[in-house]
Amino acid sequence: MTFASLAFPLARPLLHALDAEAAHNLTIRTLTMLPSGRPARHGPRLELDVLGLHFPNPLGLAAGFDKNADVPDAMLAMGFGFVEVGTLTPRPQAGNPRPRLFRLAEDRAVINRMGFNNEGHASALAKLKARSGRGGIVGINIGANKDSDDRIGDYVAGIETFSEVASYFTVNISSPNTPGLRALQSRAELEALLSRLNAARSMQRRKPPMLLKIAPDLGEDELADIADVCGAGAVDGIIVSNTTLRRDGLRSAHASEQGGLSGAPLLDLSTRQLARLYLLTAGRVPLIGAGGVHDGASALLKIRAGASLVQLYSALVYDGPGLIEVILTSLSAELSRLGETAASLRGCDAASIAHHKGSGT
Repeated sequence: MTFASLAFPLARPLLHALDAEAAHNLTIRTLTMLPSGRPARHGPRLELDVLGLHFPNPLGLAAGFDKNADVPDAMLAMGFGFVEVGTLTPRPQAGNPRPRLFRLAEDRAVINRMGFNNEGHASALAKLKARSGRGGIVGINIGANKDSDDRIGDYVAGIETFSEVASYFTVNISSPNTPGLRALQSRAELEALLSRLNAARSMQRRKPPMLLKIAPDLGEDELADIADVCGAGAVDGIIVSNTTLRRDGLRSAHASEQGGLSGAPLLDLSTRQLARLYLLTAGRVPLIGAGGVHDGASALLKIRAGASLVQLYSALVYDGPGLIEVILTSLSAELSRLGETAASLRGCDAASIAHHKGSGT
């Protein structure tokens, strides 16, 4: 167990007494002061090769936690098989007015309308260059400035800026908190975006894998269009999914806040969309399952639905960094019991999950 894992149960009452964003900022500052360690190994059943990379385990940290690439090594040391920093935009931007981050404790969920607040490309690039040689898989989530005259150009700038330091890219066109951004998921807009990005990638010395992050709220025709556009090699993988605008069955007083909902209520919807996309692409496109992962069972559910890798963030708000070890230990034990690996179980239940009608559907 890491120091942070041991300290979280004591720190949680203090953190949850603070405004959610203030607590998050305090967490990041604290992590920058902790020594880096070496994560525990969980055996070969969790190791896998995907996206041209070797992952020590399939559990990753989703974008949004480490917006400015301040603590990727601290999070890798806690046991994550990979971490994703950002979302990063070319120019620094303050994001939306505060308050803009809300805990929904009764629902084990979070609503945010942050608006891509970050320090910009130059600041993050300096930090990522400084960690050169430390190893570990660090993906970079790229986005567009809210006031950009050329949003696709902003994504191109992300490719050009970070190609030498990124383990992989995530093209974030699915945040609900930048007006008009999700329109880039439409077929014509997506084809134009990916065409320019791939042209930019072809000019780089290094060509890290490029993933697309999509919303969970897409209709069947929209999901089919994305599968068609992406299944022909325009991207190397897809993350399913970002936050949702749905509010089904929530109990918290903050349920009416505007923004994207993440956490436990997103599990059914995001996993069903994941399974549908796995079937639409016939398993040919590597998928990362995000949304509602909070224990070993939910992580394994994502894999059975078609995910090669899984990501979490919101569950850390409630369970702290000790959750990482809990999930990996649970996954390892279950895979050992089944005589399977994380890779061999991928998509085994996709057909049944794709047609499941659970809560939040």
